[in-house]
Amino acid sequence: MTTELPADFAGKPLIACPTCDTLHVEPNVPTNHAACCRRCGRVLAAPRENAVRNVLALAVTSTILMTGAVFFPFIELQAAGLHNRASVLDAAMAFSQGIMAPLAIAVAFLIILIPTARLVAIIYTLLPLVQKRQPYRFAAHAFRLAERLRPWSMAEIFVLGVAVALVKVAGLATVSLGPAFWAFAVLVVVNVLQDNTMCRYTIWKSLETTRR
Repeated sequence: MTTELPADFAGKPLIACPTCDTLHVEPNVPTNHAACCRRCGRVLAAPRENAVRNVLALAVTSTILMTGAVFFPFIELQAAGLHNRASVLDAAMAFSQGIMAPLAIAVAFLIILIPTARLVAIIYTLLPLVQKRQPYRFAAHAFRLAERLRPWSMAEIFVLGVAVALVKVAGLATVSLGPAFWAFAVLVVVNVLQDNTMCRYTIWKSLETTRR
């Protein structure tokens, strides 16, 4: 069910659509309902029961999966009697010398550091809200940082790229997928669930209400 936002918003708190910047009256949306932009249809608020708790649980799960995905063996290759096993961290470090060093930095930031920083920022923001306590200091800044880092968190792009590479390598060597590959695959699914469950408007309102 969708809640239509009123047209007259003179003197009332406003919210801007993140897609088309149309101003709306700040909605009071019941749980399990949604308020959408009148111009483009973008969902502005969609509170769900226990959504903050669920998002926190998914963020903690993603952090655990990320740890395993980075340090556990990712892929194992066997060809002509030679055997090689590498983790994602090993893959990043393999380009750390010479002119390929910028590639190593890009891999480390986009695949490891930025996704991890975003997860830590989300956990930092939501943990006191779930515990019904005052938000941590700079919680609003942490959540704003998490939102800004979202387009640069590219774990799913990495998994897609690896899948394409495996198709080409499979005919040249015996490929075995390590636990880190499956951790990354599950991580992508959990991240999608987390982003779909999260209502940014509800979190911002919770930060404002709890801080008062």
